Amino acid sequence: MKIVHMCLSGPMTDGWNYQENLLTKYHTQFGHDVSVITSRWVYDDKGNLVCSERDDYDYGGVRMIRLGGRQWGLSQLQTHKNVYQRLQEEAPDILFVHGCQFLDIYPIARYCKKHPQVTVYVDNHADFSNSATNWVSKNILHKLLWRRCAKKIAPYTKKFYGVLPARVEFLKTMYKLPADKCELLVMGADDEMVEAAAKPEVRSRIRAKYGIAEDDFLVMTGGKIDAFKTQTLLLMEAVKNIDDPRVKLIVFGSVTPELKEKVEALADGRKVQYIGWVQAKDSYEYFAAADLVAFPGRHSVFWEQVAAQGIPMLVKYWDGTTHVDLGGNVAFLKQDTVEEIRVAIERLLTEPQQYVEMKRIAVEEGMKTFSYRDIAKRSIES
Repeated sequence: MKIVHMCLSGPMTDGWNYQENLLTKYHTQFGHDVSVITSRWVYDDKGNLVCSERDDYDYGGVRMIRLGGRQWGLSQLQTHKNVYQRLQEEAPDILFVHGCQFLDIYPIARYCKKHPQVTVYVDNHADFSNSATNWVSKNILHKLLWRRCAKKIAPYTKKFYGVLPARVEFLKTMYKLPADKCELLVMGADDEMVEAAAKPEVRSRIRAKYGIAEDDFLVMTGGKIDAFKTQTLLLMEAVKNIDDPRVKLIVFGSVTPELKEKVEALADGRKVQYIGWVQAKDSYEYFAAADLVAFPGRHSVFWEQVAAQGIPMLVKYWDGTTHVDLGGNVAFLKQDTVEEIRVAIERLLTEPQQYVEMKRIAVEEGMKTFSYRDIAKRSIES
């Protein structure tokens, strides 16, 4: 089976743990002939957006096709060269389109109209927490432009996948797509990386590297710290306010310049450590060393990864993102306060049976739900 993934709505970086990377990896492992058509934009090892000089090459058995493009004002408004021609050359049996918020949906729809035998799937990573957050975005980009793009590809699409329950709803309410075509396809974790990180020596090595004793209660958080995720600062302050010396916090990820001074001030190097940028592939090992992973801000792909790794979580409650709760592996935060976070962590220390139950559910249910091997299989069988 020839599968082509279209990743033109944003950068795709080789080796990352995003959905487009892991679906293509496992589709290849299943024996399919897989190509990716994407842009030249990638992130470097420090999280900076750069232009790749590579065009056609093999990456882990996947043929990567990187197209040059042109930007029209806003960063979202860009087109790429030879989209239709490259589709003709690849001749897919299955076309998996990542996102429907990009102008190149038009040549893709034209190709699908001319080749009705192609099975088309489209996913969506937009919801009301990360998109349509101001008048122009909501009424011009989404209600007018991106809705038109979604409608353009809809006649040829078998399923539109929202990767969160909130993102399924966004497809139906914002783009007015048929409910029977909209379905949840969760994000997850790379099975191979989860298995490798679960080895006891990995936990011991990471903890030893940062002076964390085996009987310390290690809380960890990761991801970009910016204006949308300032709650990480509240977590750092909350851990500093916990009297129990066994409670430690490690924070990793990039920090925007305006918050860097605050982050460094809260990191004392002992109870709270900020360790900088960690590559996506290494995040599995870092999270595996933790007793509890906390995400007090907006959703990120790390939520599903950590759930798959079988680690209890403390996360911010958002409508449409509670799917990571598999029956008790997650405790939710309802307010953005230091006190709420402090109390939630201390409760797991003073009521150890609650933590033991969270851990049991996380281990027994996490990988069942968030295995990318299974998600990749489901993605082309619906």
